[in-house]
Amino acid sequence: MSKKKVMVGMSGGVDSSVAAAILLEQGYEVIGATMQIWPDVNEETKLVEGGCCSLSAVDDARSVANKLGIPYYVLNFKDIFEKSVIDYFKDEYLKGRTPNPCIACNRFVKFESMLNKALSMGIDYIATGHYAIITYDEDKKRYLLKKSVTQQKDQTYALYNITQEQLSHVLMPIGNFTKDKVREKAKELGLYVASKPDSQEICFVSDNDYGKFIEENTDKEIKPGYFVDTKGNILGKHKGIIHYTVGQRKGLGIALGKPMYVVRLDVENNNVVLGEEDEVYSNELTAYDLNFISIDKLEEPMKVKAKIRYSAKEADAVVYPIEDGNVKVVFDNPQRAITPGQSVVFYDGDIVVGGGTIL
Repeated sequence: MSKKKVMVGMSGGVDSSVAAAILLEQGYEVIGATMQIWPDVNEETKLVEGGCCSLSAVDDARSVANKLGIPYYVLNFKDIFEKSVIDYFKDEYLKGRTPNPCIACNRFVKFESMLNKALSMGIDYIATGHYAIITYDEDKKRYLLKKSVTQQKDQTYALYNITQEQLSHVLMPIGNFTKDKVREKAKELGLYVASKPDSQEICFVSDNDYGKFIEENTDKEIKPGYFVDTKGNILGKHKGIIHYTVGQRKGLGIALGKPMYVVRLDVENNNVVLGEEDEVYSNELTAYDLNFISIDKLEEPMKVKAKIRYSAKEADAVVYPIEDGNVKVVFDNPQRAITPGQSVVFYDGDIVVGGGTIL
C-alpha cells in the first residue's frame, strides 16, 4: 500500500519543523511548503523579519526540509493573502472594528488555498504546527477539534472556522506535545530552529502600529474627530478612529484627571466614546458568520464556555440562535471590552463547539 502524502505548512519555526519530523516518523510521505505571502520586495511593505512567512522563514524552512530529506516548495499566495487578510484588516479598522488577521489567514489561506493546492497535486493531507488536536467521533460521525494538552499554548481559538470537509484532510501532529517537548524533540533531531523564538506580532505590521500601517496603505482619508463621553459631551479631539479599540486606556492622547476607556467607536459620527471602567463591561453580544464543528447547527439554547479574544479567559454563557443565522451570547458575568470584529469561540470542555464574529 502506498504511503499517504502530506504537505506540511512550514513557517521556519520550531513547531511546524517538528510537525514535519513527527509525520515522517509516522510513515507519511512528507512534502514541505512555505506560503509566499509577502508583497514584492521593492514595495515598501515587507513582512516582519522573523514573522511566520518572512523571507528568513523560507531560508529556515528550506534548511529544515533539507535536514529531514523531504522535498520543499514555496507556494505563491500573495494575491489571496492581500485580498483576504490585508484588505480585510484595513477595511475592518476603517469601519471602527478590530479584526483578527490570523483567523482570516487560517480560514482563507492555510485551510482553503493551501489545502486546495495540496489536493490538486494529489496530496492527501495538509499539516500545520498548531497546538490543537483533531479526532473523529464515531457516534456523531463528525470530526472534532480539541484543545491542545498545554493550555497556555492552545491555538483552537484561531481555528474555529475549519469545516468538516477540511478537518478530514488536516493533521495537527503536535497537539499532544508541550512547547518544551517540541523544543526537546527539535534538539534531538539536530534542527537549529530548536531555540528560535515564537513569532508574536501581526506579520505584515512591522512596528505593531496598526493605525500608521492603515494610513500608509489606504487611499481613504483618516479624519480626526471628537472624544465624547457616554452622554455625548465633547471631551477633546482624536486623530482618527483607526487608532483606537474598545477597552483601550493607554495612548489616547487626552488627560481627563481620571482613567477613561474606549467604550465604543461611533463610526457614523466619527466619535470615540469614552467611559469609566465599569462602562466597558457588558454581559451579552451578537455574533454572525458562524461556523460549528461539534454540532451541525445550533437549534436551541446551549450552555458553553465562551472566549471573546485570544488572550481572554473562557466564561460561562448561554448561546441562543436568533434570526439571520446569527446567535446571541449571554454571559453569567459581565465581560470586559467585548469588541466588534473580534471572534467569540464556544467550548464544551476541551471540545470546540464553534464560533463567529462579534457584531
